[in-house]
Amino acid sequence: MSLADTITETITGTSTGTSTGTSTGPAARTAPAAGSGAHTSPLIEARKLSISFGGIRAVDDVSFSVAKGEIFAIVGPNGAGKSTIFNLISRIYEPTSGRLIFEGEDITSVAPHTIARRGIARTFQNIELFEHATVLDNLLIGRHCRARPSILAEMLFTPGVRREELRHREAVEEVIDFLHLANYRDQRISGLPYGVRKVVELARALCAEPRLLLLDEPASGLNTEETEDVAFWIDDIKNDLGITVVMIEHDMSLVSAVSDRVLALNNGRTLALGTPAQVQSNPAVIEAYLGGDA
Repeated sequence: MSLADTITETITGTSTGTSTGTSTGPAARTAPAAGSGAHTSPLIEARKLSISFGGIRAVDDVSFSVAKGEIFAIVGPNGAGKSTIFNLISRIYEPTSGRLIFEGEDITSVAPHTIARRGIARTFQNIELFEHATVLDNLLIGRHCRARPSILAEMLFTPGVRREELRHREAVEEVIDFLHLANYRDQRISGLPYGVRKVVELARALCAEPRLLLLDEPASGLNTEETEDVAFWIDDIKNDLGITVVMIEHDMSLVSAVSDRVLALNNGRTLALGTPAQVQSNPAVIEAYLGGDA
């Protein structure tokens, strides 16, 4: 359900929704309660972050902080700048101005290939997996940032290399069990349903052992049951694995179920920041989604 659908439902008393796909997890549990985590110091901060493409200001002076153990959602219409913020955090884009602070360290100008090793992993709006490799192989790729490569040792396949290979395989198997992917372990990505592929991409990100997990529209294209599974897994990722989550999402039922706080954007600028209920009732947010006077 999009934010516009949620607002419309609130105003008119009607509901909307679609359902297609294959579920991979237990959707019958009670939905997790939002805002149940204890928050401490900021894990990541964006300070007056801006980026321009030509004459277009894609992100304009956006500031926010995410505490350790928090589930933080970013919402907004298409083109609001949500994925651009993820690309800035991932260092795919270079900000025009502003700073990014992760665990007290300025990462605004660090090399992109160091981001995963520093403890930041992400999924993508469009699934980015190796189609002709198995689920297991894709997850092992997620362990690359945790490897300590030595060309000579790899060539000789020394005992140290063998021990490291076993350690990576054990870490991957734990993620497979966590996300109920055992039945798909040896299957190629190309033969999997869309919903399972979304879970595999989430699993690959978890294999990198992040402290901050960026989820770009984790529920897009999923049916109601699969979306419920995603809600449970996000909650478990926070509570069981101790990972802080920042997610971009249009499904406000999911955002309301799991998020502690929500940042609403429009045209690259901050509209509102607060709890899901506060953001959904904000007049500027309602106007941005529905148009006209709030």
